[in-house]
Amino acid sequence: MRSLSLLLAYLRSVRWSLWAALALRFAIPLAVIALPFLVLVRGAVTLYSAGHWPAWLALGVSGLATIAVVAAYAAIATRRLTGRARFGWIVRWVALPLVLGFVVRGLVFLDSSHAQGDAVRAEYWETHPLLRLALATLELADDRLVITDMSRTPADYARMGLPVVAGTMHAPQADGWVHAVDIHTRGRGFFVNLLVEGYFRAMGFRTRRHGGTGDHLHVELPLN
Repeated sequence: MRSLSLLLAYLRSVRWSLWAALALRFAIPLAVIALPFLVLVRGAVTLYSAGHWPAWLALGVSGLATIAVVAAYAAIATRRLTGRARFGWIVRWVALPLVLGFVVRGLVFLDSSHAQGDAVRAEYWETHPLLRLALATLELADDRLVITDMSRTPADYARMGLPVVAGTMHAPQADGWVHAVDIHTRGRGFFVNLLVEGYFRAMGFRTRRHGGTGDHLHVELPLN
């Protein structure tokens, strides 16, 4: 009986070791892919909300840090392939254009497939740049992302038959930008919605799932 118990214990340990090894095999590549976006978006949000930095300065510093991360990745890869790591060349001709291109595109462009109507898409420029950058990052992983609302005025609440919400982040704030967006959730599945909400929380945003004009995920930027 004791031998059987020892055997079962050994098999359980082997099974958990296999699961741990499998989880680690998937976790490491995901962490490597996620790190530049975490540095870029979460870094900027942290500097803005906790450090009280101006939005553009926070974005600039986090962007420089992201360029360093991407350049380090590329330098490690080229060193393994060629035996040389030309870090300065990689920064200028690989990391800088790549990160700058992603940031500029994310700040100025929202694909029509991710906006519930042209009115919502037109409000993209009115939204805080750090929130736009977080949405642009999410677009890479979620091709079914649909933003249902950004900017609202008291007239919009009346049109929707809702009471006017005082201090709503959907209204332009002191800096002139809207600090909140609503994300479509209906028909997306429990785990997809959970992952999307978890993403925004991991990036430093506040979230709330509620109804009103329909089931949606409310995402807002923490106060500076």
